[in-house]
Amino acid sequence: MDVRERIMAKAQEMFMQYGIRSVSMDDIANNLGMSKKTLYQYFTDKDELVDNVVDAHITGIQGDCLDCRKDARDAVHEIFITMERIMAQFSNMNPMLLYDLEKFHFRSYQRFRDHKDKFTAQIIRENIEWGIKDELYRDDLDVDIITKFRIESMMIPFNVSTFPPGKYNLGDLSEKIIEHFVYGLATIKGHKLIQKYNQQRLKKPSYDERK
Repeated sequence: MDVRERIMAKAQEMFMQYGIRSVSMDDIANNLGMSKKTLYQYFTDKDELVDNVVDAHITGIQGDCLDCRKDARDAVHEIFITMERIMAQFSNMNPMLLYDLEKFHFRSYQRFRDHKDKFTAQIIRENIEWGIKDELYRDDLDVDIITKFRIESMMIPFNVSTFPPGKYNLGDLSEKIIEHFVYGLATIKGHKLIQKYNQQRLKKPSYDERK
């Protein structure tokens, strides 16, 4: 890992844990054991660093989504694989991160919104269509409305006034919302698969136990 990659990796780790606003360039430099002058040789300012971290993170998420599709046996299975990855990613994530992004780094927030509204929406739409085709999801679903509903429901756990961080865990909230969503889509055939995958998931060690 070269110096630029090390800086981005440490910045992402700290942003995820503490939010963006509370992490300064000094904090990142100190955690890396380097001078702030060295940091500024690679990134002009915090905005540029945030932009690069967000771009790299989104690229990683998109790769993960495509891997989930490739590894999935059916539409329900794809949702369960995705849910496990989301829980791993969100287990120690500070929900203030998106608020900080929108308020203080709007260019990066727009990049995130573009990813969510285009790439993620397409992934969700294709999953719903796959499930309907295989009779795992109800055939009376309005794919456009349900896709938009899922996109917006993804943001619910980040509402810190409704779900204060000290009381609720981002990963657990996301799990409950995804579970509720897939049960709402499913036919009787789909429900049986949900129960099967849930049982398999509960037999696995938790993400924290695997670390």
